[in-house]
Amino acid sequence: MRKTSIYIESDVDVALARRAAAEGTTKAALIRQALRQAAGASLRVKPRARGVFKGPADLSLRADEHLAESGFGE
Repeated sequence: MRKTSIYIESDVDVALARRAAAEGTTKAALIRQALRQAAGASLRVKPRARGVFKGPADLSLRADEHLAESGFGE
């Protein structure tokens, strides 16, 4: 977890304090939850395929030939 600082309006601060007290949590926890929801799908890390495949450089151009040479499907 990383620490950051934000500026909020006084009325928002009071509202956060009230809601945190009502829910038995902290303002920080409410803010983290709201930020997580706002980030949405951006939180999902998309894997990068790098250095995963081995094979001939022209595989996409000559796929059938390479499959036949490998004995695939026999």
